[in-house]
Amino acid sequence: MTSKLDQLRKMTVVVADTGDLEAVRRLAPQDCTTNPSLVLKAMQSPATQDRFAATIARLKGQPDAVAAIVQDLTVGLGAELAAIVPGRVSTEVDARLSFDKAGSIAKARAIIAAYDRLGVPKDRILIKLASTWEGISAARELEREGIQCNLTLLFSMAQAKACADAGVFLISPFVGRITDWFTKSTGKTYAAEEDPGVQSVRRIYDHYKSHGIQTVVMGASFRNPGQIEALAGCDRLTISPELIGKLADDMGDLPRKLSPGAAGAAAAPLSEADFRWEHNEDAMATEKLAEGIRNFHADTLKLEAMVAAKL
Repeated sequence: MTSKLDQLRKMTVVVADTGDLEAVRRLAPQDCTTNPSLVLKAMQSPATQDRFAATIARLKGQPDAVAAIVQDLTVGLGAELAAIVPGRVSTEVDARLSFDKAGSIAKARAIIAAYDRLGVPKDRILIKLASTWEGISAARELEREGIQCNLTLLFSMAQAKACADAGVFLISPFVGRITDWFTKSTGKTYAAEEDPGVQSVRRIYDHYKSHGIQTVVMGASFRNPGQIEALAGCDRLTISPELIGKLADDMGDLPRKLSPGAAGAAAAPLSEADFRWEHNEDAMATEKLAEGIRNFHADTLKLEAMVAAKL
C-alpha cells in the first residue's frame, strides 16, 4: 500500500509551497516556490536570524540599503532552496511592479544576476510575475532572453490564454482563493468535484492540452487535500507542507483525474483589448488579482519594515 502522495508523484510533479528549509529537506519535493509572504515568514523564523543579521551588517552601507537587503535575503533563501531540490525555485518580482513592464524586466534580470553571483544558473530559477497584461508582456520578452517565468495570481481563462500566447514556461492558477470567493458570495460549501477552483484549473488544463500549448499548468493555493486529489494528473501542483503531510499519511487510492488528450488546432491569439475585456467580465478574477497584488505588497512592506528597524 502506497500513500496518496506517492501515487500523486507518479502522475504529477509535486512542488513545495514554502520557504521553510527544514520542511523542504523533509518533504523532498521536485521544485519550490516562494512569494513575499513566504519569504517574510522565513525571515521571522529563529533559524534565520543569524543570516538576517549578517546580511544587514554586510549591506547596511549600500545605496537604498533596505531594497538591497530584501533582495539579498530573498535570493539567498532561494539559493539555499536550490541546493536542496533537484528542480527549480520560483522567485517573485516586487508586486509594486505588477503594472510596470519595463520595471518588471529590469527586476527579473537583477534577480537572475544575483543568483548567478551565488552560483545558481538561470535554468534553475523561475521568475514569478503577476498575471497582469504588463506582467505577461514582460514575461514574453524575458522568455525570449532565456529567462523562464512563472505567472502567478492567475484566476481567469483570459489570463491563461494570454500567458500561452506569450510562451511563458509555467502558470500558477489559484484554486483555494477562487473557492474562497465563491463560498463568500454564495454561502455554499463545495465538494471537490464541484469546487469552482478545481473546475477553473481543469478548464485551463483542457484548453492547453487540446490546443497543443506547451506552457506548464501548476495548480496552486489549496485549502484541503480533496482539491489536490481532484487535480491528480495536472502537470504540477504546488502544495503546502501541511497538506503534503496529510497526503503522505493517507493510504487510500488516488485515481488520475486529468490526462492530456489529442492536440487539435492552435488557439487564436488574444489581443490586449480582448484580454482586458474578458478578464474584466470575470468579477471573481478581477477582485482576486487586485487583492493578491495588494497582499503581496503588504508583506513586502512588512519585510522592509523589519529590515529598516534593524538598520
